Amino acid sequence: MQCRVLGPLDVRSSGVSGDLTAPKPRKVLALLLIHADRVVPIDLLTTELWDDEPPASALTTLQTYILQIRRMLARTCGMDPATVARELLVTHADGYQLHLDGASLDLHEYQRLADQGRLAQLCGDRVHASRLLGAALDVWRGSALVDVRLGPVLRVEAQRLEEARLATWKQRIDADLELGRHREILGELGCLAARHPLHEDLQAQFMIALYRAGRRTDALDAFRRLREVLIGELGLEPSRRIQRVQHAILTADPVLDTASALDTAWTWEAGASAGNELVAAGRGLS
Repeated sequence: MQCRVLGPLDVRSSGVSGDLTAPKPRKVLALLLIHADRVVPIDLLTTELWDDEPPASALTTLQTYILQIRRMLARTCGMDPATVARELLVTHADGYQLHLDGASLDLHEYQRLADQGRLAQLCGDRVHASRLLGAALDVWRGSALVDVRLGPVLRVEAQRLEEARLATWKQRIDADLELGRHREILGELGCLAARHPLHEDLQAQFMIALYRAGRRTDALDAFRRLREVLIGELGLEPSRRIQRVQHAILTADPVLDTASALDTAWTWEAGASAGNELVAAGRGLS
């Protein structure tokens, strides 16, 4: 059985689709999948379904949704409903637990690959890190839970997953920049920077990639756009960290051309006078 969460929500086995079409049972299934192998409390499920105003029949209605999911799982997995209730979607005193037991959940595959990629990066194996982190990102099929009507609980879960995805993307770009692949990833990085105009780490990566590609003016334009957005939307100046990246570009600091520029502190001259400050870019910006 393959269960999908990162993208359209479905449960498949041998090509048989077991999609639930009603919005509320799909919410329940989504929460059970995200918290697979753990008990999902009834209170959490009712909050997702009805927010702070559950009807008097909430518990009975939830039990009906669980029954619908069990029937869908029975059809999809070729099991009888009693076995599903006993072994797959189990009732506990305070909630429900979905046992995957060998089923493939793409969220778990993403997390496994991302963890391995981060470990490779910590060990200094940039090639392996880039490959593993890229494979983790390839598991995604659109936005998380893209076809589920998100309630208060799933909205937080989806945001958490998207933030984790963005962090993984940034780490993979770190590895690629450290490998000197700035030209290869400029298009991808430019799209990311445009989609996340307030994300200073991505803007710093984009600025460094542009500078390394011989596009110094464009790198400074990227900083200008960031500053305009920050001031216009938040009334804030860019952080000192990214201002130091801008200063390094303005002064053509040779550290920007080194493979270790993104994970090694460099010395920045504050004006013509004194004051060396240690700065970090790329990974150190986070």
